[in-house]
Amino acid sequence: MTADVALNPAVMKSYPFSRLSGPANVLVMPGLQSANISAKLLRELGGTSMIGPVLVGMEKSVQIATMASNASELLTLAVLAAGGIAL
Repeated sequence: MTADVALNPAVMKSYPFSRLSGPANVLVMPGLQSANISAKLLRELGGTSMIGPVLVGMEKSVQIATMASNASELLTLAVLAAGGIAL
């Protein structure tokens, strides 16, 4: 399913194989570059903050702070790291 279908419930209704009841909350990208571009576009268009990327499957939780991270996002990442919370 393409991202435009996954994020638009009206278009999703015409997608014959969709089992989603609402917009997707996870998007899988084919490569690092497309994932990076998509994440930055969604962050800007959504007007909200973004947590991540978060690496999973490690012994301890790992968060990556980007150069564009603001103080609130850094605080959130620090709380996640200190609490050992795995998303």
